[in-house]
Amino acid sequence: MLLKQIKGPQDLKQMTQEKLQQVVEEARAALLEKISQYGGHNGPNLGVVEMTVALHYVFDSPKDQFVFDVSHQTYVHKMLTGRAQAFLDQAHYQEVSGYTNPLESEHDLFTIGHTSTSLSLANGLAKARDLKNETNNVVAVIGDGSLSGGLAYEGLNNISELGTNTIIIVNDNDQSIAENHGGLYKNLKELRETNGQATNNFFKALGLDYRYLDAGNDLAALIELFEEVKDQKEPVVLHIHTVKGKGFSFAEENREKFHAGGPFSLETGEYLRAKGAETYSSLTTDFLLHKMEEDPTVVAVNAGTPMILFSPEQRQQVGAQFVDVGIAEEHAATMTAGLAKGGVKPIWAVHSPFLQRSYDQISHDLALNRLSGTILVTLASVNGMNDESHLGIFDIPFLSHIPNLVYLAPTTKEEYLAMLEWSIDQTDRLVAIRVPVGPITSSGEVDRTDYSQLNKNKVIQKGEKVAIMGVGNFYGLAEEVAVELKKALQLTATVINPAFISGLDTELLDELKETHDVVVTFEDGILEGGYGQMVAGYLGDAAIRVQTYGLDKAFHDRYETTELLAENGLTVENIVKNIEETLADQR
Repeated sequence: MLLKQIKGPQDLKQMTQEKLQQVVEEARAALLEKISQYGGHNGPNLGVVEMTVALHYVFDSPKDQFVFDVSHQTYVHKMLTGRAQAFLDQAHYQEVSGYTNPLESEHDLFTIGHTSTSLSLANGLAKARDLKNETNNVVAVIGDGSLSGGLAYEGLNNISELGTNTIIIVNDNDQSIAENHGGLYKNLKELRETNGQATNNFFKALGLDYRYLDAGNDLAALIELFEEVKDQKEPVVLHIHTVKGKGFSFAEENREKFHAGGPFSLETGEYLRAKGAETYSSLTTDFLLHKMEEDPTVVAVNAGTPMILFSPEQRQQVGAQFVDVGIAEEHAATMTAGLAKGGVKPIWAVHSPFLQRSYDQISHDLALNRLSGTILVTLASVNGMNDESHLGIFDIPFLSHIPNLVYLAPTTKEEYLAMLEWSIDQTDRLVAIRVPVGPITSSGEVDRTDYSQLNKNKVIQKGEKVAIMGVGNFYGLAEEVAVELKKALQLTATVINPAFISGLDTELLDELKETHDVVVTFEDGILEGGYGQMVAGYLGDAAIRVQTYGLDKAFHDRYETTELLAENGLTVENIVKNIEETLADQR
């Protein structure tokens, strides 16, 4: 196998065209074998096998600098830069990240997991090169879906102004995660249909040189194109038409389904996961479909991940009441502000790791303007995604301290639906809901809480000495600790569901100061700046002891959840031991 012999890009340069094509076939086969067993980004990688081989054959990485937008399409890049074993040997599958990572290889310049950043990064690299009077190529590979992000436009604008060598590869497979949205894609379509000859050309309008290649999965054509522009003195856009999911018929036919996912059958194309069970995602979908049907002013907004709300068929069903702005979270947030000001009821659904891209828009455009609206924060948990660029553990500190924003943490299906109903229909404030992560939990009773009475915590069990506060996903942990305290110390603890993350129930905390010895808080996110520290800060002058539990502030990467929780003291055994010791100290 040739792939096993490749220790770095230099090994490709000695190969004939025939052997290079063999590398392409071996790499695609290795991709399919690994991702079918292990999961990962399917379509993006299958579509750029030829392109990646051609890039490393023509250019001289790491002297020539590659920046891959999102970098979820770099599996073959890793194979060709000394990491093939992680794709060929199941025992080594977990040894590399799903994204570029400078700790793995000198050929990975940045850790990149979010979209639309490549052009700004490349612009900075090119400027640094020019200042040092160096002559290497800077190559940015950006998918058509990533061009919807505002940062991509900013990067293009300044690359044009810099005017020196930057090779921009637009990998156009006519697909983002789902379908593309926005006026730019009409122009890309026109350029594809005219073989790049359309008079209307977005890239040329910015003053950039432009080349089009329709045969984007033709190795020889790619090599020829790259050789033409290598060492070019001015910036150039290479608009390359590829097939997302190339070489796997199921992925070619259903590009949205095979953007990414867990293990699947190579024979049937079906993902190997349980189906049919109710989830918080399906609860959201069913609720919104009903709400939209009865109220035409309800509109759902999403930024390039529409499947977290609706299937393609459901998107057709709700029609104009669903807006996918493409991968542009900043725009989604500010558009939500415009929708609210316009008198409709917007719900913006967004994954927690991508929410941070829009902090300023949430703070300035929504909260500062005292606009209503609902933000559904999904995958906000240590049990969400576990790659360091996709962590859902930072949202509590950065959202809960924005003025005029109410952040809610439901613990059951009934609470979630009640919060959602209230949030959509009220017009007084911006509300974010931390959608639970994990199996459905049900109380079996309709939640009739009046959430307009802000920051009122729910005392689920009244007890003595110890009060335990479990926020959202970690409320179950509070209940577990209470049970163990009863067993170990014959002590009935007070158990509290805060419900509100963005404010404190000071009346309840004042009562606890007088009646309890210890307050313990649990939150499914980083501890620093979080809910527990808000409680501890308020109780700082009191005699009561406060123990706070959460995660340390770090970019944890590809962790095992149980191990990470144990490292942070989040085990029932450790918590009960600490409470027991604290009570003993106070006797």
